[in-house]
Amino acid sequence: MNSLPFENRIWDPAETIKPEERQIIQLELLKKVVERVYNTVPFYKTSFDNLKVKPEDINSLDDLRKLPFTVKENLRQNYPLGLVAVPKDGLARIHGSSGTTGKPVLVAYTHKDLETWANLCARFLVAGGLRKEHFVQISFGYGLFTGGFGLHYGVEKVGATIIPAASGNTARQILLIQDLKPDVLICTPSYALNIAEQAKQTGIEPKDLSLKYGHFGGEMWTEDMRKEIEEQLGIKAFNNYGLSEVIGPGVSGECYLQNGMHIQEDHFILECLNPSTLEPVKEGEYGELVFTSLTKEAFPIIRYRTRDLAYIDDSPCPCGRTTKRMSRVKGRSDDMLIIRGVNVFPSQIEEAILQVSGIAPHYLIEVTRPGVLDEIFVKVEIQPGYISDKMSEMQSLRDRVLRKINEITGLHVNVELLPPNTLERSTGKACRVIDHRKIS
Repeated sequence: MNSLPFENRIWDPAETIKPEERQIIQLELLKKVVERVYNTVPFYKTSFDNLKVKPEDINSLDDLRKLPFTVKENLRQNYPLGLVAVPKDGLARIHGSSGTTGKPVLVAYTHKDLETWANLCARFLVAGGLRKEHFVQISFGYGLFTGGFGLHYGVEKVGATIIPAASGNTARQILLIQDLKPDVLICTPSYALNIAEQAKQTGIEPKDLSLKYGHFGGEMWTEDMRKEIEEQLGIKAFNNYGLSEVIGPGVSGECYLQNGMHIQEDHFILECLNPSTLEPVKEGEYGELVFTSLTKEAFPIIRYRTRDLAYIDDSPCPCGRTTKRMSRVKGRSDDMLIIRGVNVFPSQIEEAILQVSGIAPHYLIEVTRPGVLDEIFVKVEIQPGYISDKMSEMQSLRDRVLRKINEITGLHVNVELLPPNTLERSTGKACRVIDHRKIS
């Protein structure tokens, strides 16, 4: 592994304040955000009133549990910007994530939000080795997706040099790494392995490249994958966590010890709840992560159910940061799939299939990882009247399915057309997804 000068550095003194002092800050911020959303966001006023809760009822952090949950469906119902808490002329940026209707779930930022976002990303980047003198290659997509921009802002905040390579065109990615010699790679973990694999195929030894650190997110990945990335590229690989609905990347991230992701508790309150009972789980027990934003101006969110399953570690970290840490996300409490950093629901694929004439409403989604990247195989049945002996007509039908799925999900998938009555029918809940990946 490349030489790693890992003196511990703290980007923001707020990362090291005493937990009891942080709780005082959290309560004051919580009171303010509850009052603000009640007075500016009709959805929250109605939700609070339905529970007979007023802003003045929040007098302790425990009172957070009096407040209603927010779920992704609430965001969809208030599309495009029904949950925004500032006037339109106060907005600076719109980002979003994909939704089951084909429309993205949109989130908004003020200029101050963008500054906050940059600072939060700078925290975990510095904790994982980033220095001002480094070159950083960002191989995330730039667009509505928050990943590319969030990490870009964080690197810029630290003062390091950015190579905004974006995603795709792996040959060019490798060329840029060879010629510009970046110290840091930022992308999804699976794409990092893809870069290493293609480098080897062209006769380049990945370990001989200039990379020293990698910051990876956007999809679930295991410790085994971390080890593989570190071995293949000769780097130190760090995990970070975020989601658009809360702010994007920057919600939590690892320090140089790689023993859990430090949660930015001065900006978010995290609950870890049993997804069935919605009661708090014990420390070290897996539960669903529920976030309340404390400092987001444009798009504050109250008790957002992420559906992500992880556990919380409250033990002191030798790095000096005093925040709680969260484990890797091991899975989700619903049926959402994360494919190459893109969130996909089976209902999105169903929606696409049902919009193509000639395709029956019977399908099976299989998710595999044959190499280093996730793949989706969609098996669909053809309606009897559309079966043809002409290969060109069947290829045209398949292409229409491919295009429609790509239009709604943003993903390129593999489609197999099947004769009628090929897939197993169920008298109960249909099995729509078979996930062959080993995610633990």
